[in-house]
Amino acid sequence: MSTENAGTSARLEELVELTEKFWSDLFRRDFDAVGAWFSADGNYRDIPAPEEGAFGPAEVAARLRLGIEPLANYEHVPGWNIVAQRDTTMTEHTERWTWSTGETVELPFVSVIVFNEQNLITRWWDYWDLGTLMNAAPAAWVEHIMVGYK
Repeated sequence: MSTENAGTSARLEELVELTEKFWSDLFRRDFDAVGAWFSADGNYRDIPAPEEGAFGPAEVAARLRLGIEPLANYEHVPGWNIVAQRDTTMTEHTERWTWSTGETVELPFVSVIVFNEQNLITRWWDYWDLGTLMNAAPAAWVEHIMVGYK
């Protein structure tokens, strides 16, 4: 293996490790820690949502609190795939969301995360099916989300 390939390989391994640590913070619901992963202009976006998402650490933490904090349980379903290329990781995974009223959904995601040279996230875009979530979510949670997005 050439030195250049070894360096590239090491960087890709580092990106996978960073991504795993990022997910660990998220599934612990440490929203401030998740926000701290972002550059000042880093963008978190749920692709099915109509707006451009959150920018910067504080907005990212606030957006995650809005949707996830009210859940009774939020967990990662075991088994996932992470691939890395250049400055980007892609994760295929499933999250299990449970509300205090008993509704539960297993929501499949593909997440694209782009890191800069300082290992801060400049882009995290989540691709998932809006219908899967809305068909499972209780009306009170949906109302809560809609008020928060305004």
